[in-house]
Amino acid sequence: MPENKVNPRKCFAIISHPDAGKTTLTEKLLLFGGAIQQAGAVKARGEARHAHSDWMKVEQERGISVASSVMNFEYNGITFNLLDTPGHEDFSEDTYRVLTAVDSAVMVLDSAKGIESQTKKLFEVCRLRNVPILTFINKLDREGLDPFMLLDDIEKTLALDVTPASWPIGMGKDFLGCYDLLNDRLILMNKNGDKSQINATIETCQGLDDARLDQLLPAHAVAKLREDVEMVRELCPAFDINLYLAGALTPVFFGSAINNFGVREVLEGLHEIAPAPRPHPAVEREVLPDEKKVSGFIFKIQANMDPKHRDRIAFMRICSGHFKRGMTLQQIRTGKGIKIPTPVMFMAQDRELAEDAYAGDIIGIPNHGQLRIGDTLTEGEKLNFTGIPSFAPELLKSVRALDPLKSKHLGNALMQIAEEGGASVFKPVSGGEWIVGVVGVLQFEVMADRIKNEFNIPVVFEPTQYVTARWVESDDKAALEKFINANQISLAQDHDEAPVFLARNAWHLNKAQEDFPKIKFLKTKETFK
Repeated sequence: MPENKVNPRKCFAIISHPDAGKTTLTEKLLLFGGAIQQAGAVKARGEARHAHSDWMKVEQERGISVASSVMNFEYNGITFNLLDTPGHEDFSEDTYRVLTAVDSAVMVLDSAKGIESQTKKLFEVCRLRNVPILTFINKLDREGLDPFMLLDDIEKTLALDVTPASWPIGMGKDFLGCYDLLNDRLILMNKNGDKSQINATIETCQGLDDARLDQLLPAHAVAKLREDVEMVRELCPAFDINLYLAGALTPVFFGSAINNFGVREVLEGLHEIAPAPRPHPAVEREVLPDEKKVSGFIFKIQANMDPKHRDRIAFMRICSGHFKRGMTLQQIRTGKGIKIPTPVMFMAQDRELAEDAYAGDIIGIPNHGQLRIGDTLTEGEKLNFTGIPSFAPELLKSVRALDPLKSKHLGNALMQIAEEGGASVFKPVSGGEWIVGVVGVLQFEVMADRIKNEFNIPVVFEPTQYVTARWVESDDKAALEKFINANQISLAQDHDEAPVFLARNAWHLNKAQEDFPKIKFLKTKETFK
């Protein structure tokens, strides 16, 4: 891109099953990228600092990630935008949206467990968009599965070709380091080093036959390394950049994030091979990153990142053009112009004013509720970026304020959380209760915690007669009106005032579909509609 040759962008997310070490790797990438000076541990105790990227109160208490964080750092002339996705499976919808905003992903696996259920689900989302994936097998400082078994697991479970970029020497208490297969280097782990600082010893070798290996490693470790690497080079395909960029092959790095080991190699791998900003599909056409006009879409909204300021930030992925602070962009959904005088860039909960931004950047737009998830902003062209859906919730409960006098305020709090994409909120046409729909049960707990802490409204969630929800649409306006009039007792509106059918059971839903064949009962809907 002509205006941006000096400082190119790369935007990536980290995906994993809970507890594979995703947040730790995120912190260490920031440490190696120079964005932070000391890494915190997610489950830190006592006076130790909380992880920089886990800033929501419930995350700090539980030691899990339940919101997506956006972090920006520079490394060797490239600006990286790192999106840390929720590790907990109950927050998969937020993760799905984040993956629409990135150009590549790092998949973190626990060496003792290999591919786990949440990893597989997230990988499938990446596959839908052919997102290139770099794999980091973590926790080599603990006893785990044989590296060949791990490679076989990735290959068979995900139908993905694998190419080791490094190879571990030992495991658990015998873990000595890795051999860098791409650069013929021996990288030894400094076991007594300060875990909050960068530490590893790099020895350059002239191939695996170099006599220095025999001086630096025990005889049995050298013999096994030479034997393993010979097998790797026979069994695994050579790295092919085009297959990686097509999402068909993954380079595999081994290490121990908690010990800062293998992290630098992952960062250098991203620097070398991760794709630059890719084209983004819109209803009208494909938008290329090197186009001159600014365009972008809102993929996430986060309120109260700083509870003292009651703020709301809309996260926008810039798809094209050179954005400058103070620009006015058109919100396609409403046709209104939105001036952006104070856009921000992030370092977890720290933020700074963004004077300008390019394709591949993520900027935060402070606003008071006018921006929604799925909104497209452009310099005037009518575009609607696609692939940012809302999902019908799998769990429904009614919610009420413990103090009846706060019922009106509860409605405002629920609408704000719904606009962030934190849950689905439905207001039945008949009846005064609010219905909340979520994908995973932990979301109810997080919502209750947020409503209490951020809005000072203690609430209780209670069972409801409804089991599932479907958005209803029809090309036949008369048919839709007839359906709405006939089903008032089972009808609600979402936060966008779109009609929603609340079904009491599977039979109720099937009967409605049979009785009204012209009505579409939607499990997902594009958010720009």
